[in-house]
Amino acid sequence: MQANIKVRRFNPETPSKEAHYQEFSVDVHESSSVLDALIKVREEVDGTLALRCSCRASICGSCSMRVNGQATLVCKTRLEEVAPNGEQITIDPMGNMPVIKDLVVDMKLHWDKVRAVDPYLRPGGPEPDGEYIAPNEAMEHLVGVMNCIMCGACVSDCTALEVDENFTGPAALAKAYRFVADPRDDTTHERLGKLNEYPHIWDCTRCYYCVEVCPKDVAPMDRIMKMRDMAIEDGYTNTPGYRHTESFVSSVRKHGRLDESRLAVDSVGWTNLPGLLDLAPVGLKALRKGKLPPIIPHKAEDHKQIRKIVDKLEDEAK
Repeated sequence: MQANIKVRRFNPETPSKEAHYQEFSVDVHESSSVLDALIKVREEVDGTLALRCSCRASICGSCSMRVNGQATLVCKTRLEEVAPNGEQITIDPMGNMPVIKDLVVDMKLHWDKVRAVDPYLRPGGPEPDGEYIAPNEAMEHLVGVMNCIMCGACVSDCTALEVDENFTGPAALAKAYRFVADPRDDTTHERLGKLNEYPHIWDCTRCYYCVEVCPKDVAPMDRIMKMRDMAIEDGYTNTPGYRHTESFVSSVRKHGRLDESRLAVDSVGWTNLPGLLDLAPVGLKALRKGKLPPIIPHKAEDHKQIRKIVDKLEDEAK
């Protein structure tokens, strides 16, 4: 079959230092992967094409790139899946990380964030004579998280990182959960206290992209949401994220719909004067654009029925 690919090229050594796209067309076997096509381009057409790859078996995580705008491991992405009729596919380097050359990015940001969550066990108590034994069911639960191969696909497509590079990111937070939930670790309370602060678990926007692009079904967002619950249960409630959650539930119970004006103020905190002042420019801009939510929120027609649903869900969660 014919593989028609459009590759984003960038060479910092060129005078312009500007990125551009280059199109290639190569003959490959019908079962070939996107990586096979890229390697054929590099070996037979343009030897200057820079890319990373190693195992070709979805184990090392080296070949993470964006195919048609979405991060994936190109070694496991078949051409027949993304271009069944020979359509042109676009290949870009991963997002949220600086490009070194062509399809190769600098993953320092990714690794710095992983190191920041203390990715190692901190067992307490007397040292055992042999191993630190953990219940089988606990380790079975953690298998999904430990499947992470640190490919960076979730980091690439994280929308929270796109607007705030300080956010810890899905890969590092999934790694944090691996130790928070490990029964052999004796610092769960301290870990949750740290993760409860900015820019950790409460700064995820729940866009679901990290779950969608993960090649190993680690589900980073689900781990982040679980750590939010764990932090609350552990007594960490003095955060904008927790107040946001409480305000959301309260307004839906009371009005049958979200009171957006109160949500913003409640999240910041009524006694947090600097935070409230930071909201003023946003409010004024919304007012000028006619987007300011009503001061007195409207009630949904069936708000009493909605209240019953909220109460039932809360009772089931207890």
